[in-house]
Amino acid sequence: MTTTATDYAWFEERFPDLAEAYCFTLVHDLAPSALLHRLGGRAEPALTGTGALVEAAHDLFDRPDGKRQLVAMATVGSWTLVIEPNGYLGVTEELALAASAGTRWVSHFVNINGLDAFLWAEDSVRRLWFEPMFPDERWGTTPDELVQAMLSIGFHFGDDTPDPDLSPLAAFALAQHLTGVAVTPELLEDTVFTCGSAPIA
Repeated sequence: MTTTATDYAWFEERFPDLAEAYCFTLVHDLAPSALLHRLGGRAEPALTGTGALVEAAHDLFDRPDGKRQLVAMATVGSWTLVIEPNGYLGVTEELALAASAGTRWVSHFVNINGLDAFLWAEDSVRRLWFEPMFPDERWGTTPDELVQAMLSIGFHFGDDTPDPDLSPLAAFALAQHLTGVAVTPELLEDTVFTCGSAPIA
């Protein structure tokens, strides 16, 4: 059974602070410590639950040593889940493509200004990049491979404006389609995240 955008309806309802602006990334067979190294990061104290992550991310912006992005990581099977409250490193291609060497990298981002992005990379190659609100325009080496899945998941194709706009939730479902990893409320609430911070260019 295909996971769809509506299966993630709980996200905006239960995690409104995080849902305002975030980047979620899933990386295959790369430990959190190795991933943090690829991002040029350094270790920070572990935190439990996304409420603590959002608070810590805002605190990092206020540090006198320059702006840094919180990178919160958890192992989920053979994948590392990365959450960046109010972040975008996971979809920053000049960083993410290099960091995806030897692995699969699936990332999606939304910010408070309505900007969004979805990136699927394999071994430093961009397979797919698009804005979830505008899925008709896609780039990468295999831009059309997931179109049927995207239609089933609930992405809105066409010129008219969808109401409601399910594109952020559809991005979660597409990431699950590519990785097999389901992001759940329990995962976000109960996980002890290995944390680090990485410089913001």
